[in-house]
Amino acid sequence: MTKDAGLKPDDFPLEADKNELKTHKSKPVASAESEKIADRIAERLNEHAHQEEQDRWSA
Repeated sequence: MTKDAGLKPDDFPLEADKNELKTHKSKPVASAESEKIADRIAERLNEHAHQEEQDRWSA
């Protein structure tokens, strides 16, 4: 069993390409059931990553 490293800060922003989520370097990271869901997931993950970055700078 391999250990999944997960997403790293340099993977963001994520992009939705049809029903796949990809890093800004076009590396696939996940797939969704539809384009709409992929768009929504990418939007939420990008917002979360942005908020974490803001929290690091304000601490």
